[in-house]
Amino acid sequence: MTAPLLEASGLTKSFPGVRALKGVRLTLSRGEVLAVIGENGAGKSTLMKILAGVQHPDSGEIRLDQQRVEILSVLQALHHGIALIHQELNLADNLDVAANIFLGREHLRHGLIDTRRLRQEARTHLAAVGLDVDPATRVSTLSLGQQQLVEIAKALSVNARVLIMDEPTSSLSSSEAANLFRVIRDLRSRGVSIIYISHRLGEVKELADRVTVLRDGENAGDLAKSEIHHAAMVRLMVGRDLSQFYAHTPHPPGPVVLEVDQLRTAAHPRHPLSFQVRAGEIVGVAGLIGAGRTELLAALFGVTPAVGGTLRVAGQEISPQSPQDAIAAGLALVPEDRKRQGVILAMAVRDNLSLASLRRDQKRGFLNRSRERHLAQEMIRDLRIKTPSEQQPVQFLSGGNQQKVVLGKWLALRPRVLLLDEPTRGIDVGAKHEIYRLMEDLSRAGVAILFVSSELEEILGLSDRALVLHEGRITGELPRSALSEESVLHLATDTLAESVAS
Repeated sequence: MTAPLLEASGLTKSFPGVRALKGVRLTLSRGEVLAVIGENGAGKSTLMKILAGVQHPDSGEIRLDQQRVEILSVLQALHHGIALIHQELNLADNLDVAANIFLGREHLRHGLIDTRRLRQEARTHLAAVGLDVDPATRVSTLSLGQQQLVEIAKALSVNARVLIMDEPTSSLSSSEAANLFRVIRDLRSRGVSIIYISHRLGEVKELADRVTVLRDGENAGDLAKSEIHHAAMVRLMVGRDLSQFYAHTPHPPGPVVLEVDQLRTAAHPRHPLSFQVRAGEIVGVAGLIGAGRTELLAALFGVTPAVGGTLRVAGQEISPQSPQDAIAAGLALVPEDRKRQGVILAMAVRDNLSLASLRRDQKRGFLNRSRERHLAQEMIRDLRIKTPSEQQPVQFLSGGNQQKVVLGKWLALRPRVLLLDEPTRGIDVGAKHEIYRLMEDLSRAGVAILFVSSELEEILGLSDRALVLHEGRITGELPRSALSEESVLHLATDTLAESVAS
């Protein structure tokens, strides 16, 4: 066997109240795609940030080409040929594409930035990731998926020997993801080593030459190419089998709670939307990127008020012009981007959990600290939020536990209708299972749930019914008995829509 290109051994790292890594080891060979998987909080991102010089380990060592190295900064990591593509986009959206790719490494001519050369070289890196945009295009005008590809092009521009990809497809469409896989295979064939982090186990099975699994900050096991399959990965990640991953059991729904009639969103004003959701019913909203799913939830919640149509909650007609109006009517929205729109990261778990209830629970115009503590303890217990204390800043929780805090904030209001936009985006398989359990419990308690998901498995496994959107209009409504990948995709692409709906 040839010596590994990169070795890490005994890596340990602690944060306030949390020990993120405990003696973790990792090896990476030349021209290998190594997948690193594990639940949120398992230590994956911390490990990657240490390898990329973003954070420093408390103990342990890193070897590159069998030589011990200290990586104390991102610049040192880049010097060693290690580049990290962050899960959260790290671009300057006020600059153009070329400027972002070479940010901090600009070519100069007569003391000034050589913009022409930057854009010429940027075209080469953009072509490598299949992104057909002008390098002079301002990043703020690109879609989220296109911005992700700019991040990848930026990493490729440093001629990295080790490329670390942290959830690179989380914002990509299926065609963009397929193009990324082509790029990864091409890089592997050229001897570039890739560490690939993803919660999408299908991607791992398709791409990885080997899998390293972390659990609770420690190594849980490794899988060779022939051993990589869903059950084996899940077993190592969570330490148990998830024989019934989707726990939803259909039950008779109650009366209509949410009634949408000819609703027209600002994003797609020419396509009126009409549907109902009953008490205790889980209705999925499927569709491709750009179908108008998030825009629908934003209109229902008053984030972007509808431009027409009517909305009734429990028979009462409302016209939400703001989230405050929607909350008063009994609606709650868990947004797709929890870090920007769902929680305040620097604030404590307790403070976040009580945010939506402050007006209700105030005591003569002042904060009711006693009620706030009681509410936080109740939600931490009922939602099984893993936190050292209710005073822990939310930024130190795993993604799955952050999502539970968002849910808890709204559940404290006991909403009639719960709107969920990508409720399991960016969380691990174990945390997903807990979110599914919560949705099941809420539906049994009579809450009407309308949820958006890009994962077909979730739509098929959780929905009593599914609405399918295409370019802002509902192309079909499928009962649970008619739900299949084929039926959803036909409607999502608006092909054979009439035959499927009939």
